[in-house]
Amino acid sequence: MKPIVRRGLGLLLVIACIVVWVVSSGMARMALSVRTCTGKETLEVIVKDSLERRFVAKEDVEKWLDKEYRAYAGLRLDSVNLRRIESIVLGHSAVRSCEAWLTDDGTLHIELTQRQPAVRFDDGTNGYYSDAEGFIFPLQARGSVEVPVVDGKLPLHVTRGFKGSPSTQAEREWLGKILFLAAYMKGTVWENNIEKITVAEDGNLVITPIEGKERFLFGPPVRIPDKFSLMERYYTTVSSSKPQNYYTSIDLRYQGQLICRQ
Repeated sequence: MKPIVRRGLGLLLVIACIVVWVVSSGMARMALSVRTCTGKETLEVIVKDSLERRFVAKEDVEKWLDKEYRAYAGLRLDSVNLRRIESIVLGHSAVRSCEAWLTDDGTLHIELTQRQPAVRFDDGTNGYYSDAEGFIFPLQARGSVEVPVVDGKLPLHVTRGFKGSPSTQAEREWLGKILFLAAYMKGTVWENNIEKITVAEDGNLVITPIEGKERFLFGPPVRIPDKFSLMERYYTTVSSSKPQNYYTSIDLRYQGQLICRQ
């Protein structure tokens, strides 16, 4: 076969492929313009971490879309604004990430992950969580998570319903130290043996264990490993040599020193 003939056949093949692609794309667009979203009757919501946390359920997502998107059922598939749907779901504080897509049968699929609390705060009038990145969000009506609790005179100005990072550098730094403390406790004996951490009027932390009458004056959230090492020394060398609840106050604020008071 002559080269010019081969080149001509190749060009015709390329043109034929382009024509097929244009026709099929046009048919696909026509199909999308005819098919419609079936709505919440077939809405599929996947909460990827539902076994760990139960803040969000399918019925919550249905309510959010009914209230904020309204009539998405019956819309042509190419008219459904998936970015807006994702934005609506992400607008709720317990949701960390969200992806929405449609399938040809008209089903709307929404896959989301939830925020993982690292610490729970309680200032006496308002309770809220912070995740490990310092993102603050409200306690949730559905579900709860066992995490360290910090209460008392919190140096955080968080209004009810607030979500986001603290507004000042000082607040962000203090929160970061508390998150380091919580991370240090995680997976250790302290994780399940400390009832709460209280911020006293002078800003010092006071740690209350689940058992015993001891209160540990921890001071500011600095030198955290050293202070927990002192707490361990108290239980292994001091407490074991005295009657139960002999000491009620143990001061950890001074490096290398345990000051115990009855």
